[in-house]
Amino acid sequence: MNHHLDIRSKLIIMISVMASLFLVALDQTIISTALGKIVQEFNAFSSLSWIVTAYLITTTITVPIAGKLSDLFGRRNILLIGVAIFAAGSLFSGMSADVGQLILWRAVQGIGGGIITANAFTIVGDLFAARERGKWQGMIGAVFGISSIIGPLLGGFLTESHNFFGVVTDWRWTFFINIPVGIAAFTIIAIFCPPLKHENKPRVDYIGAALLALALGTLILAVDNTASIFADVMTALSINLLQLRIIMFTIVAVSITALIWVEKRAKEPIIELSFFKNRNFLLVMGIAAFVGAAMLGSILYLTQFNQQVFGASPTESGLMLLPMIGGLVVASVVTGQLVSKFGSYKRLMMIGFVVGTISLALLTTLVPTSPFLQEAIIMVGVGVGIGVAMPLLTIAVQAEFKQEELGQATSSSQLFRGLGSTIGTAVFGSMLTLGITAALPDMHQDAYVQQLSQSSEVKKLGDIYDANTLLNINTPTMKQLANDAVIKQVQSLPEPVAKKVTDTFQANQDTFNQKIINAFAQSMHSVFMVTAGLMGTAFILTLFIKERVLKAATADETPGE
Repeated sequence: MNHHLDIRSKLIIMISVMASLFLVALDQTIISTALGKIVQEFNAFSSLSWIVTAYLITTTITVPIAGKLSDLFGRRNILLIGVAIFAAGSLFSGMSADVGQLILWRAVQGIGGGIITANAFTIVGDLFAARERGKWQGMIGAVFGISSIIGPLLGGFLTESHNFFGVVTDWRWTFFINIPVGIAAFTIIAIFCPPLKHENKPRVDYIGAALLALALGTLILAVDNTASIFADVMTALSINLLQLRIIMFTIVAVSITALIWVEKRAKEPIIELSFFKNRNFLLVMGIAAFVGAAMLGSILYLTQFNQQVFGASPTESGLMLLPMIGGLVVASVVTGQLVSKFGSYKRLMMIGFVVGTISLALLTTLVPTSPFLQEAIIMVGVGVGIGVAMPLLTIAVQAEFKQEELGQATSSSQLFRGLGSTIGTAVFGSMLTLGITAALPDMHQDAYVQQLSQSSEVKKLGDIYDANTLLNINTPTMKQLANDAVIKQVQSLPEPVAKKVTDTFQANQDTFNQKIINAFAQSMHSVFMVTAGLMGTAFILTLFIKERVLKAATADETPGE
């Protein structure tokens, strides 16, 4: 691979690649603000999980396959296909006439997202020498951080029906907004990006790809929203959730066994088994999984903490994460610059994990009466820890392999980080549910909950005594709806009676509110301790990494040669 590009061309390529990646990262957070409106329009609460999971499944499956295909057919061609698929999926998602169409096009969108994710990090390795990659991987890490804030804010803004030149926005614009950026990125990549292709005869491992897709898809379905997605299936087969998961994990185990057998005999395997003989590769994959779980766990559940404890709206809770995102963005950029200057990454990685571990552990000091300033200071530390570690994982794994193997190696890191996030979120969700349920053993006798159980709005949320439903009831929106419903009910009563009923209801609501806040905070401490443990485990694994020398390009040498 020999591509003599000047710095201007490289800069243009990287801007277009980061724009594509920004769309993918943005889509993971912007959709959360639109889900309520989507469910309301299509009257499809039971399909809510599929809207999120369909994208997650196809993205996860696509990442490792796209990484291998880019090694075979060239980075530019595969990336262009990914941007085109993502833009088309966005267009048709926004045009969906029913929830079935939306789920289908979300899955298509996920394929494009997986292709972009797999290639964006790899192209840095193609265009720049090992020592120069740090600053660009740091910039990419910053893109992820910025999207975490912009996504919920932009999503909330677009779904609130604003008028632009006669066009009124709604939830569909959370998808339509991807199209112009996608077209611009596609055009720039097509014009400026070289093929980034190796001289070999491509052989696609179709059987390996199918087995990998089956294993990853089943694994995600086994841990993500399993109960809600397969409720009808469990009823039809007369099995419980545990039995269903045993069946699904058996399918995963059989698929992986068959995949290993096939890959040992394939000429161009989708998963290069020899990679797993590399100690640093194994270590980085483990670290990526732990960091993925800790990162998403801290961001996702801090958002819930802000909503439940501080009574913040979804948009406000996103803004309250600014200290964390600020720390992440600054740390990512600075870390990249330091790696490029000094050519080493292991010590920085260790520092990042130490800061992250201590900061995540400090989150357990937060109680309902804690000032937000205390949380903000801790969040800066969490962001710094994650921001230091994220770009270095890609640098560490790329330092282990030849140029023609970068696509597969880099996408493997993204795959394990994604799997860590998915599995971690499911585990943390279960921990939170069990913790709240254990802390509220008398919830069936709670006067406020019994009153709400008659509400049609609450019944739409699901089982009234489920922990997630209880948390939803405790949001400002639902509390206001409950108050409005009571006021409406007592309008025909004499004023003294109406006042007594209203006061009693609000007193019960305040008591319930405090119970939920205390139970939630107590349960969150367990989640934060586990995330701190995961980050600490990542630090321990880092100790065993053998650091490689990161070389800079010489005057007569081009990265990628």
